[in-house]
Amino acid sequence: MAQIALVTDSTCVIPAELLTRYQIHVAPQVVIWDGQTLEDGVDISPEQFYTRLKASPTMPTTSQATVPTFQKIFQPLVAAGRPIVAVLVSTKLSGTIQSAEQAKQDFPAAQIEIVDSKHAGMSLGFQVLQTARQIESGKSFADVADYARKVEQHTGLMFAVDTLEFLHRGGRIGGAARLLGTALNMKPLLHLEGGRIEPLERVRTKAKAHARMLDVLGEKLKGHSQVRLAAMHADAEADAVAVLEQAKARFSPVETMVSWASPAIGAHTGPGIVGLAWCVDL
Repeated sequence: MAQIALVTDSTCVIPAELLTRYQIHVAPQVVIWDGQTLEDGVDISPEQFYTRLKASPTMPTTSQATVPTFQKIFQPLVAAGRPIVAVLVSTKLSGTIQSAEQAKQDFPAAQIEIVDSKHAGMSLGFQVLQTARQIESGKSFADVADYARKVEQHTGLMFAVDTLEFLHRGGRIGGAARLLGTALNMKPLLHLEGGRIEPLERVRTKAKAHARMLDVLGEKLKGHSQVRLAAMHADAEADAVAVLEQAKARFSPVETMVSWASPAIGAHTGPGIVGLAWCVDL
């Protein structure tokens, strides 16, 4: 059987060298800005996005990866006889899976498994990477698809934001809406739960928010092994690296990386976020 192909979307900014190593296909999300339609990570990089965001009087919006985008990815893979596993951003955050499902209908005879990660960012990224490693180890299509459906139980993401304004305006705020209107100097600590953005705590300063993230992570990692960690940031690399270095010292992870928050995420969170994604027991 031809090697299984793995597809994801650009909300998980997996480092380029890992995308290349595991031959992961990425469907770009869409950023719409001042009348321009830009493919996330293709027409605009994270660095370009956040530089423009700081200076722009207008705000971008986003749209899900399109049906034609998935058709373009699927077509040559199906033609080569390759089964496809697509692990994509949470259905509660994006309509990306709907686009993929519509594109799948054009290939009725193909083996295409579309999986709701219930995550975004590098918690989705870890799901994709661990699924890629199952493919590399020679597992069957059925086994890889089953693994991809279950791996989300081993991953998580939390992040600190400077303001809830962007999430609120973009409609992605979820249960964190109840934190709106709180003191301006509070830094909300949020996480992904059940595919939605939910509140964890309110912390008074950015430094305390980052420290609290590490404490909460310690609670979540108790009793687990094979810890993998990624620090995510929206144009706050120095803060992300500092948080990751502290996490490495405390939790001795087997794998670490630093990742941008993609333009499709940054359009909803705004600049300055720092987050930690984790994967355990795999």
